[in-house]
Amino acid sequence: MNANELIPPDSRLRDRAKGVVRGLFPLLGTKINWTPIFCANCGKPNGYVPEENMDFVCWLCDPCAEKHGAELNLCLIPDELFWQKAHFEMLEKYGRILTPAELQTVAESSCTPLSKLLRDRK
Repeated sequence: MNANELIPPDSRLRDRAKGVVRGLFPLLGTKINWTPIFCANCGKPNGYVPEENMDFVCWLCDPCAEKHGAELNLCLIPDELFWQKAHFEMLEKYGRILTPAELQTVAESSCTPLSKLLRDRK
């Protein structure tokens, strides 16, 4: 794994149900679940993020950001790394980036590295 493929740690608890609170989402005026987050380096708590549609969070507190922030900027979030690999596979096999409909067809019907990557994505 090279420096551009490092994935930063997730700032949420491993047990995602632990510490969740239900509260108002101001922009929509509805209640949602909020998940607590912590500094990825020292563990200092830093409030909550919306649980829904949140598949990755990495946060550093001020002292840790000053010390480790530059290193963290070299990392890729999991979605970036996934799409980097998917784009490489598409260009390798098809010579271009596939449309969403084509990606769906590949994921459902073939046994290529790209289809495996698409099916295994969480």
